[in-house]
Parts: sequence; C-alpha cells; structure tokens
Amino acid sequence: MISQLIEKIQKTKAPVCVGLDPMLNYIPEHIVEKALKEHGETLKGAAEAVWQFNKEIVDHTYDLIPAVKPQIAMYEQFGVEGLVVYKRTVDYCREKGLLVIGDVKRGDIGSTSAAYAVGHLGRIQVGSQALPGFETDFITVNPYLGTDGVKPFVDVCRKEDKGIFVLVKTSNPSSGEFQDKLIDGRPLYELVAEKVVEWGQDSMDQGYSNVGAVVGATYPGMSRILRKLMPRTYFLVPGYGAQGGTAEDLRHCFNEDGLGAIVNSSRGIIAAYRQEKYERFGAEHFGEASRQAVIDMAADINRVL
Repeated sequence: MISQLIEKIQKTKAPVCVGLDPMLNYIPEHIVEKALKEHGETLKGAAEAVWQFNKEIVDHTYDLIPAVKPQIAMYEQFGVEGLVVYKRTVDYCREKGLLVIGDVKRGDIGSTSAAYAVGHLGRIQVGSQALPGFETDFITVNPYLGTDGVKPFVDVCRKEDKGIFVLVKTSNPSSGEFQDKLIDGRPLYELVAEKVVEWGQDSMDQGYSNVGAVVGATYPGMSRILRKLMPRTYFLVPGYGAQGGTAEDLRHCFNEDGLGAIVNSSRGIIAAYRQEKYERFGAEHFGEASRQAVIDMAADINRVL
C-alpha cells in the first residue's frame, strides 16, 4: 500500500494530506442552515451538513493531493449518524481516487486490536462472504499496549495490502509527558521508533514499510533523530500550519530523495476561507479557498525540499 501512496505523491508533486476534521463551527452558515431546514435540529441534520461540507472540499482538491485523513472523533460526536457520514466520506474519497488514512488511533489487547483491524482495514466473514467495514487504506495506531496491540494490525496489513501509522512523537504540547521520558538513558519515542522498524520488517513495499510513523512537525530536532532511526519508514506529519509547524520544520522528516513523509493539514485547509489570506473567496466559495490553500501548502513544502 505504501507504494501506492508514493506513486500518488510523485504524480501530484504534493506530499500533502487534507485532514477532513469538520467541526460545525468550521462549516459555513448556509450549509448548516440548509441541512437543518431539511432534517431539523437533529444529529442527522448536523451530519448532513458535515457531508455537504466534506464533499465540497473533496470536489475542489482531489486532483491536487494523494490522500485525505478523516479524524473519526469529529464524526463520532454525532453518534451513529456521524459514523454513517464518516463511511460515506471514505467511500466518496476512494471513488475520487484518493487514498484514505483513517485517523482512529486504535490499539488494545490482541483480540480487540484484531477486531479494530478487521473493521477498518480488513474484511469480516459473514456466512460465505468476506465483507469490508469502513474500508480505509491506512489507519493510525496507538502503540501503548506494545506488540500484542500492534501485531494484529500488521497482520491485516500484510493480508490486505494496507498500511498503518504508529504514534511515535506527536505534535501536541503535552506529548513529552510520556514520549520524552528517559528509559535507560534514552527517550521513549526512540524506543518506540525502533519497535516500529521491527514491526515493519516483514511488510516492506518497494523500499518502504507499510508500518509508518506519526511524527509531529512541531519538534524538528526530534524528527531529525527519528528519520535516522527509521530511514525506510514513511512519516505521517501533523502539526503544519495551524499548530505552528513550518515548511522548514519539515525538512528532516523527508529523505534526501524528497520522499519519506506526507504532511497533514486540517483546519488550515478545510477552514481556509476564514483566514485573512483567503477571505477574498468568501464563505460561499469555501471549496475554492481550500483548493488555493492546498496549492500554497504544496508550493511551500516543495520550496524547502
């Protein structure tokens, strides 16, 4: 699967992932009002607004980017109706030729991880049929439970030609409370990185592993270390833009050939119309503002690479 991501990155010349993380206050009023008028002030009405918002963003950006990353919590907050829209969004993005990274951060004891892996990446046997659940191409995985929690995902990746991104050094301010703690003189994130390499050794795909790593743009010094520890691991990089990460901060996430990472931006793209830089588009043309934000982001990253 990672080879497919690399191929799409090379084709678009944009190592950019659009985070489809819709909050209701990101969605222009005319979209929300129309959905609530049709379905009432209900969870279904809110979910319909999310769907219309997502569709507009995707329609204006799908030809520019290799992948999207819907954050499942932004859909779960609307209950079952939200999960229906999550699935609808995943399916629509795949129809548009995009790879989908489900930002679900799953990880539990073996049997539970196996169920998560089947639900998001694999197929469940129902009678004589093997049926897909959410059918994403990649998901994010929390490694806190160790190999027992990660191996079921890796097994499904090998079987289904899918991929995962394991949390290694995240972009949030308090990540260091655990991730930076020294164990035998080394920070925990380095030890996790070495396990990621180990977990991915049997799932290589044209030079890179299907077991990737989440490495935040907000800690460039640490990304330099992690790139050396994981030379054949693909990085999913959050933290660019709205969280403070710059293109210069991304430099060490990539290898010398310009590959090795894909950079996520969520509200910096989907809510671009609210930024002064793109206010000329207005709320009515929020999709066009998002398109321009993608173009600008790709140019910014490629300038550094």
